[in-house]
Amino acid sequence: MTTPPDAATSANQGAAPVCNVALLGFGTVGSSVAKILCERSNTHLSLSHVLNRNVARKKVDWLPSSVQWTENIDDVLSSNADIVVEVMGGLQPAEDWIRRALQSGKSVVTANKQLIARCGPELTSLARQRKQQIEFGASVAGGVPVISGLHQGLAGDELFKICGILNGTCNYILSQIELNNVPFATALREAQKLGFAEADPTEDIEGLDARAKLAILARVGLHCNVRVEDILARSIAAIDAVDFEYANQLGCTIRQISWAELKPESKPDLLLAAVQPALVELSSPLARVEGSKNLVVATGTYGGETVFGGHGAGGHPTAVAVVSDILAIARSKQAAITDLGQPSEKTPTVTADFTTRHYLRFLVKDRPGIIASLATILSDCGINIDAVVQKPGCPKSHLPFLITLEECPAALVDQALRQINALDFLVQPCLHLPIL
Repeated sequence: MTTPPDAATSANQGAAPVCNVALLGFGTVGSSVAKILCERSNTHLSLSHVLNRNVARKKVDWLPSSVQWTENIDDVLSSNADIVVEVMGGLQPAEDWIRRALQSGKSVVTANKQLIARCGPELTSLARQRKQQIEFGASVAGGVPVISGLHQGLAGDELFKICGILNGTCNYILSQIELNNVPFATALREAQKLGFAEADPTEDIEGLDARAKLAILARVGLHCNVRVEDILARSIAAIDAVDFEYANQLGCTIRQISWAELKPESKPDLLLAAVQPALVELSSPLARVEGSKNLVVATGTYGGETVFGGHGAGGHPTAVAVVSDILAIARSKQAAITDLGQPSEKTPTVTADFTTRHYLRFLVKDRPGIIASLATILSDCGINIDAVVQKPGCPKSHLPFLITLEECPAALVDQALRQINALDFLVQPCLHLPIL
């Protein structure tokens, strides 16, 4: 049966236009993005270009022959690609190429947390000027839709606190120390052997990876412009199996916690922000996150706590977040959505001076008067001791014991520790963790 001309015309008009996608980077995430784009035939997305170094070595036969492979960014910028997807990582040339893509009238999707943490506001402003979009949902927590959840799902609330576990590598290492009663170095080697940790794990272990992610969440969820370097980051390398034993006696476990909390009553605006290992109660959702998973808890004035959780790393989960951003841009182009603007951003003073209880774990050469010396310094700084706990049966030359402190500002504890760490009976500097 012949289709009437008017019906055929109507069907063609109703068909969604194809959105061409260019991919910068064809590593673990990039190849997963390409696979999803090619296997999902009903999305009206078409992979047009793949840019990578050493194209001859990277080429695969499972991509359509229509895909153009290149090592030259100008091939992409002068093409008919509607969306440029950056999954190369690093600050340069990624920043330069993203700027040029936006200037050439192309929207951008990126998974680059360090770049967005440092240049996000500028790139967003450039995208608005050029009437394009930049999306970065994969830059935090991989496949967990926390960026879109904060940006859209919780837009009706007034968020004032975001905390969570943002680094799967650290969470895996701490979980292994806890479950297997092994030293930090052993847990790290195991994480590297299984691919959870890089050969150089500095970014993860020292909190730098999570710090960049926290800066992004503070901007998206709390509308705070925060310099990454202003957020305190502390290492997890000093955590030992004995700390989990002590934590358990306190009804807690230890996790690397990223925390950002607005204090709206402060003038000027004050943001408490830090990435550091901390004790969390066993009843907390944060305590139940094991292995390499991520979890984010957003707290609002009206909606209370909302929890986002799932796999925060890996090619496929991250690629799902990237493709979700691509689809969001494609849909908005079809719908010609009007930009309603964003809430005004604050530029708060950033501090890590949390007022909370504190955990101090010492390793000492035992002798009389140690507790008295510590108590005198803490008392002179205006700090009250809550409890003293000592594990029996340890050698006198390396004796671990714990002091917990009543609630007080972190700055007071740091002041006391500057004196304490100079005492001659310490085998190593005191481990200081907040008790959240």
